[in-house]
Amino acid sequence: MAYSTAGRLNAAGDNAVLLPSHFMANADDSSWMIGPGLALDPEKYFIVSTELFGNGRSSSPSTTAAPLDGPRFPLVSIRDNVEIVHRLLTEELGITHLRAVVGFSMGAMQAFQWSVSHPDFVDRIVPICGNAKSYDHGTLRLEGLITVLTLDPVFAAGDYTEQPEAGLSAFGMVWGPWLYSQEWWREKLWLERDPESTYESVVEGFRSDFFPPGTDANDVIVQCRTWQRHDVGTTAGFDGDTRAALRSITAEVLYLPSETDLYFPVGDARHEAIDIPNVTLLPIPSLWGHPAGAGSSPVDAEFVHRAISRFLAGEPVEPVGV
Repeated sequence: MAYSTAGRLNAAGDNAVLLPSHFMANADDSSWMIGPGLALDPEKYFIVSTELFGNGRSSSPSTTAAPLDGPRFPLVSIRDNVEIVHRLLTEELGITHLRAVVGFSMGAMQAFQWSVSHPDFVDRIVPICGNAKSYDHGTLRLEGLITVLTLDPVFAAGDYTEQPEAGLSAFGMVWGPWLYSQEWWREKLWLERDPESTYESVVEGFRSDFFPPGTDANDVIVQCRTWQRHDVGTTAGFDGDTRAALRSITAEVLYLPSETDLYFPVGDARHEAIDIPNVTLLPIPSLWGHPAGAGSSPVDAEFVHRAISRFLAGEPVEPVGV
């Protein structure tokens, strides 16, 4: 399990915040949330950033020796990731309590799982643009992505001798239309990030630069499968009842979906919030789709910083009716 830390743990050990990572990300990809005056100030909190199995740095198909290498790497769940991080915190870092778990996308999934699996361990969770369960529409989208990747003849059932670049490129192209909202495309909001960009250059980025050089196809598939299989209702004691698992949450919850997210639609967040006892549902008013929760837009980043800062300080955060 790869991880990094920031800040200093206080004597009482009550200032620890966990920042789990998202799809094919490393611990540094959430660093936009860390800093003086930002959501997670290392002068106030001891911050632990962790990485998911399958990202190419933690245990992954590409980093594991035979006989569990490549396509033989075992399927892992969000719950598996939570349990290994629990061991990391308690056995390696001596942390027995968390002030909060703050997670974006697949990190949000982990935040929900923490509150169900270890209710006495965490006081607050902040799921950002992610749900407590992978719903059928999202599961199908991920299956489509896996399909276009594995159709590359080079893939060879996962025992490739070179990366299936055509499949990885196709994956990026299928991912692209879902990442931002329809309004983002219509309003040409890519110009806010790069005034010299064009529609064609943005599309080409999905085709040729979606994954960093050296990305391993089997790693990508493991993380897609982890995403697909997530459901807090499958936690021991809930017999697949997601609503019962949500009703069991005792942590305070600041739920930050994006109003225009096509991966984790705001409607799914509203559906879940009905069953969460101590929830503040606060959609991010953005046209940036899923990346609204990743700091892609300065306006959205400020919204997230302000909301989380107030929530972790125990100050009121304006709720939105569910």
